[in-house]
Amino acid sequence: MQTERASGGGQAARRDLKVVVGAAIIRDGRVLACARSAPPEVAGMWEFPGGKVEPGESEPEALVRECVEELAVDVEIGERVGRDVRMAHGRSVLKVYAAQLLGDAQPQPLEHSALRWLSAGELDSVTWLPADAPIVAALRPLLAAD
Repeated sequence: MQTERASGGGQAARRDLKVVVGAAIIRDGRVLACARSAPPEVAGMWEFPGGKVEPGESEPEALVRECVEELAVDVEIGERVGRDVRMAHGRSVLKVYAAQLLGDAQPQPLEHSALRWLSAGELDSVTWLPADAPIVAALRPLLAAD
C-alpha cells in the first residue's frame, strides 16, 4: 500500500505503508482476544492475533501463518472487519479479517500471556490496544449474528 505526503517543497513524496493483519477468530458467538506479554508498555492489553505481512505474502496468507505461529491453530480467513486503522505514527496500517478455526485444535497462548473468548457483551471487559479498539464496534453485529 502506498500513500503520498507533501514534502517541504510542496512535492508529493511516496512511501510504502507496512500492512499488519489481525484475525477476529469467531466461534459460537464469541471472538478470541489475546493479552500481550510484551513490550512492557502494552503488556496486559488485548489484541487480535496477527502480524506483519511479509514480502510476497497475501494478507490472508500472512494471517494463516501468524495464527499457526502465535496460537498453533489453522484458520480459514473470511471477510474484512471494520476499516483500515493507521498505527505506528502513520507508518503502518492494520487490517482485520474474520476467521474460523479449522479442525479440532484449540488456540494456545504461545506468544501471549492469556487468551479469552469474548461475547458481544464482554468486548468492553478488556483493555484493547489502541489500534484494535476501532474494530470492536464492527465486531458486535457479527457476534450477535453468529
